[in-house]
Amino acid sequence: MTVTEPKTSGGVIGTRMLRKEDPSLLTGESKFSDDLVIPGALYIALLRATVAHARIVSIDTSAAKSSAGVVAVYTYDDLKDDWAGPMPCAWPVTADMKNPAHFPLANGKVNYVGDGVAVVVANSKTAAIDAIEAIEVEYEELTPVLDLEDSVSDSTVIHQDLATNSSYLWELIPNKDAVDEAFSNAVHTVKERYIQQRLIPAAMEPRSLVVVPAPFGGDFTVYTSTQIPHILKVMLALTLGISETKIRVVAPSVGGGFGSKLNVYAEEVLALAIARKLRKPIRWTEERTENALATIHGRGQVQDIELAADANGKITAVRVNILADMGAYLQLVTPGVPLLGAFLYHGVYDIPNYSFSCTGVFTNKTPTDAYRGAGRPEATYAIERAVDALARKMGVSAIELRRRNFIPKEAFPYPSAAGLTFDSGDYAANLDKALSILDIEPILAEKQARIDAGSTKVLGVGLSFFVEMCGLAPSRVLASLNYGAGGWEAATVRILPTSKVQVVTGTAPHGQGHETSWSMIVADKLGISPDDIEVLHSDTAIAPYGMDTYGSRSLSVGGSAIHLATEKVLDKARAIAAHQLEVSADDLEYSNGTFAVKGSPEKAYPLAAAAFEAFTAHNLPDGMEPNLEASVTWDPPNFTFPYGSHFAVVEVDTETGKVELVRYLAVDDCGNRINPLIIEGQIHGGLVQGIAQALYEEASYDAAGNLLTSTLADYLVPSATEFPFFELDHTVTPSPTNPLGVKGIGEAGAIASPPAIINAIIDALSHLGVSHIDMPASPQRVWETINNAGK
Repeated sequence: MTVTEPKTSGGVIGTRMLRKEDPSLLTGESKFSDDLVIPGALYIALLRATVAHARIVSIDTSAAKSSAGVVAVYTYDDLKDDWAGPMPCAWPVTADMKNPAHFPLANGKVNYVGDGVAVVVANSKTAAIDAIEAIEVEYEELTPVLDLEDSVSDSTVIHQDLATNSSYLWELIPNKDAVDEAFSNAVHTVKERYIQQRLIPAAMEPRSLVVVPAPFGGDFTVYTSTQIPHILKVMLALTLGISETKIRVVAPSVGGGFGSKLNVYAEEVLALAIARKLRKPIRWTEERTENALATIHGRGQVQDIELAADANGKITAVRVNILADMGAYLQLVTPGVPLLGAFLYHGVYDIPNYSFSCTGVFTNKTPTDAYRGAGRPEATYAIERAVDALARKMGVSAIELRRRNFIPKEAFPYPSAAGLTFDSGDYAANLDKALSILDIEPILAEKQARIDAGSTKVLGVGLSFFVEMCGLAPSRVLASLNYGAGGWEAATVRILPTSKVQVVTGTAPHGQGHETSWSMIVADKLGISPDDIEVLHSDTAIAPYGMDTYGSRSLSVGGSAIHLATEKVLDKARAIAAHQLEVSADDLEYSNGTFAVKGSPEKAYPLAAAAFEAFTAHNLPDGMEPNLEASVTWDPPNFTFPYGSHFAVVEVDTETGKVELVRYLAVDDCGNRINPLIIEGQIHGGLVQGIAQALYEEASYDAAGNLLTSTLADYLVPSATEFPFFELDHTVTPSPTNPLGVKGIGEAGAIASPPAIINAIIDALSHLGVSHIDMPASPQRVWETINNAGK
């Protein structure tokens, strides 16, 4: 498939259209799960472990059961017959992967602070929370395992039945001998160790759910703030032994996810099990501290990366070894997250020899799972930091070294040493555009002038050039990675008798603007107004098929399915028009909602007429079914590979360690652009999260395994005042692997910005002997690094 520009007719694609979703969100009309009025609903609250690693000696629930408003109190023993199996992990990355049984409530042992111990059911949220305080638990405390290298040693084994803390070893080493030879022959080598600290997703709206059983029969409707209503429905059915036909999952307004709502959580399983047991609606809404303790964490890696290069700085090999923190249990895709970056540790560089290995280990901490970028930020951070380290060692500029190693434009589609085929790119042109905007020479002159003057406020410039793997698909590739689902996406487009259009999508938005973008795709193809199009989503009763939203897959996979379904509808309408006009379908041109005979524009037939004719079915071509509707399930042939160059300019106060971000420039290439306004919003959000990782955020634990950052008073989520005006621009290299030529943008900012920021800080402090600093680069850490430099 070759695509240069999307096949469009309406002139809508590429315009800056305001989001259709926003009026209801801004006026408070949108409904979140906690807003739903459900008469007769009971509330649940969970008692969570206050120790990181312990056997449960006893649980006394008698006082809680007699508390005012309490309907029931359950422990694992009370509910163990209510589920068909443990919580699901859908990504067994190796055949011998160790996966400890993980139930919604602890079975005789707790393994992290926040682990569920008991659940109270009451007639109000307040009563449920109050009764939690009355439950008495006696623990036999065990030594917690918190450090990744301590975990590998197996000195204390968390899950005794597994006999080890290592979940798996996954390797991607196409030719070990070639890698070893490249390092033996290298003129220059660097070996670096980087830490990816744990992050707390901290979505605007915490998780919330309501399970409503039908008055008669065994049907259940699950309203939940999830990114994955379709996957959740399947997993709930399997975990609880309920027919999938009896479960409907609806995701109302979600309020942000960033991967944290890409999961099947204990509370969802518990609520459904209790609703089935009591035949009453059950609801639960997470407290912010629970969000920090019991939702997933992101990142959590120790990265060892080595580069080998020849005398000119041409990188000949990269070797990477990762220790990845799984936390106490494997959530839905926990073990696979490092694999999403495993193919990208060579970055945008033409590196012929590649070696990657990852050891996933358990710790007595909150489970990790996908967080915005999921594996790709980790890979980009390692390679972009390492390339800067190589440039410093060689005494060449970081920009020049990158130019020497870029995959050349003429090499695309590019078969990488890691085994993927990069679809398209022009990295040099993208960097040139960024440099033309940045005007780096005056910045470097000012930087040197401040050093010469002995200023305590120094400047630094950092570059990060990223590529990511988007559009989580195709299904056969996912199968080769043992992923437990496909990568396809489903869409239905129907033109109603009144010529209004309904679009049904299997994607489930949580802030990405799908209703707007999907309307634009269909409007552009049909030549009608986006206001005449309604997009239906996030309800498995309305959209029965879908693979949901994560991994920047929605547009390239879901949007392409919509585009193709629209083409099918238009072809059917064309056949109706040709039949009515008594001409061949090939003789018709289509523009602005009307078919016309080529060369005879007076012979015209509007799309609206075809829609009504399809409804009445009075004069359709022989054999044609009534109604104007088409469905498509699209399974793309490859991933997409967006890329871009990001520059950060920072000012560092050497007396206090404070880092101020002075400028940030992002020049991204996400292929063809549907709505530039939404693209910019997605980049802004990603940048804030990535810069926050570099400068502010870290989930910290004490020596006993207590989370020290369990509230927003302790976990530093930045506000708008911490950021400058982001400078954005773009290049366009369409993807040849989907009909829209799009690539993806939702995770780009979070991927590219951490190494850009840290490289800038090191650049600012290099004259003081600083060559490394860990994230987050807090004032205290920066000050200590300056004062320890050279010691």
